[in-house]
Amino acid sequence: MQKIKTLIFDFGDVFINLDKPGAMQHALDLFNLKTFDADMIETNTLYEVGKISTSEFIAFYKSKFPNVSETKLINAWNCIIKDFPEHRLEFIKNLANQKEYKLILLSNTNDMHIDFIKENVSFYEEFKACFDVFYLSQEIHYRKPNADIFEFVLKENNLNANECLFVDDTKDNTDTAAGMGFHTWNIDETKEDVVTLFETKKELF
Repeated sequence: MQKIKTLIFDFGDVFINLDKPGAMQHALDLFNLKTFDADMIETNTLYEVGKISTSEFIAFYKSKFPNVSETKLINAWNCIIKDFPEHRLEFIKNLANQKEYKLILLSNTNDMHIDFIKENVSFYEEFKACFDVFYLSQEIHYRKPNADIFEFVLKENNLNANECLFVDDTKDNTDTAAGMGFHTWNIDETKEDVVTLFETKKELF
């Protein structure tokens, strides 16, 4: 069997806990909507891949919902982010110290979320330093689950997909990766923890 040489991790709901349903509901309540409008979904996607700036993103929402303050907009956007359990930091620090695997972070994220995390997670820079490469969708202009983001990672790092294990909580993302030959773990954040990686996927190691 091919030996795993590279571990590729998602960030949200793998290391840092998120409240996706709560944040969605909070936003819908704030905007008095039942579902997100198509132009909102498109704008969120453009922001996530760095096609528009934070100021342009906020300006869009301000023009669409003039009665909602900028502070409420930013708070609604960031309320998805919860806590970052320190035992997960210890897990990735230990992995980094062992130097047995190339470690890559691959996250769909954006400046406001990262800025919020930098302000509220005291060990963010320590966490980031554990990785050989740290890819944020807004900086690289690709996003999961599109195949091009995985092609980018393979090419940039001269990797073979069958020597990589990709860990992500979103099934669409792991499905794309699996279809391209990656080993995957579609982690269920409600009952699984990334720190059990080597027990959960022991058949790969």
